[in-house]
Amino acid sequence: MKWAIATLGEVAKIERKGIDASDIVPGTEFLGLEHIQIGGEIIGSQRLEYGDISSTKFRFTQAHVLYGKLRPYLAKIALPDFEGICSTDILPIAPGPNLDRKYLAYYLRQPSMVDLANSRSTGANLPRLSPKVLETFKIPLPPLEEQRRIAAILDKADGVRRKRKEAIRLTEELLRSTFLEMFGDPVTNPKGWEVKRLGEICTNFQNGIGKNSEHYGHGSKVANISDLYEWHRFIPEKYSLLDVTPKEIEKYSLMRGDLLFVRSSVKREGVAVCSVYDSDEICLFSSFMIRVRPRTDLINPEFLSLMLRTPPMRNRLILGSNTSTITNISQPGLSKIEVVVPPIKTQNLITKVTKNIEESVRCHLQALEQSENLFNSLLQRAFRGEL
Repeated sequence: MKWAIATLGEVAKIERKGIDASDIVPGTEFLGLEHIQIGGEIIGSQRLEYGDISSTKFRFTQAHVLYGKLRPYLAKIALPDFEGICSTDILPIAPGPNLDRKYLAYYLRQPSMVDLANSRSTGANLPRLSPKVLETFKIPLPPLEEQRRIAAILDKADGVRRKRKEAIRLTEELLRSTFLEMFGDPVTNPKGWEVKRLGEICTNFQNGIGKNSEHYGHGSKVANISDLYEWHRFIPEKYSLLDVTPKEIEKYSLMRGDLLFVRSSVKREGVAVCSVYDSDEICLFSSFMIRVRPRTDLINPEFLSLMLRTPPMRNRLILGSNTSTITNISQPGLSKIEVVVPPIKTQNLITKVTKNIEESVRCHLQALEQSENLFNSLLQRAFRGEL
């Protein structure tokens, strides 16, 4: 049976019901983009008090799909189970009577739709998708019961992915704990290790590449910022394609052992998260990152990455960032961060000690890859009517 095709604007409504800051009741739940993970999981919210908000926001309820229009390649498309207000960079979409909410969310999250949204966004450094453009996106419209059946299948597959990611997160916590036991707090330095600035033990401090949206969709692979939050070893999964010149490839290509930092974040705790690049694949890095190349005669990249991800060093990095609407860390600021530098042979012990832990991680990553492949396969089949 052939399904009908409709535009989003024909079967749903983008409800930008503004509420002035002065009308917000204390205790109201607020969602910003920082509260939504890649792929749509909501990770907390902010309960507002007087003075917390100074500008107009949008209302939403449990009936909406929340669509992050800023940096649409991050696929921040959420299904809230409570009502509240949200940033105006989040669009509340109310499905009509012939459209299931979960079905709509999964449809908009699939890679082809994320790529389409990215290609139709405007703005170089902070690309945004216009609500009017979003309303033109076409969506297949099977009967409502079929939509619900599809969403239920995708729910199960998505649940497996989330469990794998949680296992990886817990293992990284174990790694950080192991590091602190071996080397001590890197800020108070109880073992008296030598202290150096990052600029003394690393080279090639470089902001990533950024271009207008029309350059995306074909060309060379560019790593997205979302993967930096997943694991201390950075193996990109959510590539973008970007039209670049040979000189740009030379300037922005990553090498195994490079460290990548989140350069800017709407949430203060999100800035300066780092991972070590663990691939030989030719890949560039985006404008919201800083690339740093450790001098391996002085510093082990894995040691450095794990140290910078411990809570004491995370606090130091955050304090070194600039506070504004979007929190940033600069190359000069990063190069001045002081770190402990034990003898290189001592640093290398971290690789030996964590071997068993990382073997477990590799198993989780392989299982995650399998679950991701299954989920993406189901997504493609679902909206072709093949489930």
